[in-house]
Amino acid sequence: MTQSPRQRLSPDTRREQLLDLGVRLFATRTLDEISIDLLAEEAGISRGLLYHYFGNKQDFHEAVVRRAIQDLIEVTGPVDEDDLMTRMMISLQNYVDYVVANHTAYVSIVRAASSGNQTMHEIYHSALTALIDRIWESSTPEELATVGIPDTPAIRLMARGWAALTEYVVLSWIEDDRGITRDELISTLALSLAGIASSVGGSSFGGSSFGSQTLGGPA
Repeated sequence: MTQSPRQRLSPDTRREQLLDLGVRLFATRTLDEISIDLLAEEAGISRGLLYHYFGNKQDFHEAVVRRAIQDLIEVTGPVDEDDLMTRMMISLQNYVDYVVANHTAYVSIVRAASSGNQTMHEIYHSALTALIDRIWESSTPEELATVGIPDTPAIRLMARGWAALTEYVVLSWIEDDRGITRDELISTLALSLAGIASSVGGSSFGGSSFGSQTLGGPA
């Protein structure tokens, strides 16, 4: 019996595979715990080959964080729903579920962003901007007007503040849920966005259908 020849992977494909492995390891380990040696052992290749794809440990860590952030953005992306509020609620649910499933990695990313590493800081804040700005980018002006969140600098700024609040609350809830259920958490976070938006420039967000939809919790 003859064996088929082993397929040679392109450098880009091999690098993508290594990044996928790095992200899987990152789900249950901090950045400091993911070394070149560990990745080489898990991938069954030499350290030297890994350095061919990633110049050093810092480059590797930054690449893994970029991939993890990319996964978060994709997981929480707008879904194929006609109703804007439904899309936002599902995105928020997916965000909470992602942070719960990847808690160690997420906390590590937050710490890295505030550690003084400029690249990590930029990766983190670029993701935050993308997560918030797509509220407007994935919606028509008519949809946004209906719920009272027009595209203004003031509302975008306050929405970024809401995102930081959401992150803090979700991470604290994971450590101690204080008797708050997942659905109650998501509903409260959604209502807090409504309240913030309604306080900016007389927006009617807080009195929109969004508030009434979220009071009962997500479907």
